[in-house]
Amino acid sequence: MRPDAGRPLVGAYAEHMSKQTGRRHPAGLTTWDRCAVMGVVNVTPDSFSDGGRFFDTTAAIKHGLDLVAQGADLVDVGGESTRPGATRVDEDEELRRVVPVVRGLASEGVTVSVDTMRASVATKALDAGAILVNDVSGGLADPRMLPAVADAGAPFVVMHWRGLLSPGNVRGTYADVVTEVHDELRARVEAVLAAGVAADRVIVDPGLGFSKDAEHDLVLLAHLDRLLALGHPLLVAASRKRFLGRVLAGPEAAPPPARERDAATAAVSALAAQAGAWAVRVHAVSATADAVRVARAVEGAR
Repeated sequence: MRPDAGRPLVGAYAEHMSKQTGRRHPAGLTTWDRCAVMGVVNVTPDSFSDGGRFFDTTAAIKHGLDLVAQGADLVDVGGESTRPGATRVDEDEELRRVVPVVRGLASEGVTVSVDTMRASVATKALDAGAILVNDVSGGLADPRMLPAVADAGAPFVVMHWRGLLSPGNVRGTYADVVTEVHDELRARVEAVLAAGVAADRVIVDPGLGFSKDAEHDLVLLAHLDRLLALGHPLLVAASRKRFLGRVLAGPEAAPPPARERDAATAAVSALAAQAGAWAVRVHAVSATADAVRVARAVEGAR
């Protein structure tokens, strides 16, 4: 375990840090004294970033434990790729991929999030030891999701989503991306609250790369304060995404492969932490764990 990987906020220091950074923390989870690091375990053969590397249950569990050793505070386990054009897996296959990995990591004391758009997978993952549901559709893909999360009392990530990223359904046109994402997230949060999910367990995510081009993603990152104004903890998931490849390549060169974007990911993690994000979701943990610790040290020096 890296030093300072999960120190909880306590007493007067907790109040001091919250006032300094504006960082909000979801109920039901450990509260760290900095932006948390969420490591990614893709139990899929077709992820854009690391598809197939951790498809085997044993390999996936080992990878999750390795991420924790490198500084991850929690681990997000998903069994369905959401890359553009990905074919959805059926329910039984997603359960087969996800639940054993969740159970294996939880049994080792890892704080586990489940990345799913299906209520059945969320429920069985929570039963297996997950404590957070990360739904990229914000409950839109499965009408059973919100009642299931409300009944479980689990923290719930509401991502900005305009539908599956299939050809012809990108819907990436915005007149004012910050205002529109803010307003659409607010409406979705209201629906989540109306379904019975507790307000202090709602986390919001701007959905970088989902129905957005590189310019949209950059503008959203420059205005995270507008999304924090929604009043809920903020998760930023920029890791290895296409917009970072565009930034690194410039206007004419080919973007570098996903696994060559980790330094850029760490830079975004530091910026998100400084802005007050609750957590950042990343594939390669070590550099981001360092980045958020530096961001916290700067906050503490103010």
